[in-house]
Amino acid sequence: MEVSVVKIGNSRGIRFSKTIIEKYNIRDNVEMILEDGHIIIKPLPQPRNGWDSAFREMHANEDDKLTMPDIFDEETPEEWK
Repeated sequence: MEVSVVKIGNSRGIRFSKTIIEKYNIRDNVEMILEDGHIIIKPLPQPRNGWDSAFREMHANEDDKLTMPDIFDEETPEEWK
């Protein structure tokens, strides 16, 4: 894909189309790799990406149960006032 290099102040840059930004989930920062005469631009991985669906699946499989007892079961909120 051929893209134009545009002037941005004293620097130069390239613009990503909305389609590319959405398809590759590009946010405010990207990773730039300089390798063998090539520039590779990669979106940064999103921490916790997909956790919501994984937690829903865990709940559906009843894998979200506590593995040890809650140590605060015997306490009441009044004790913390």
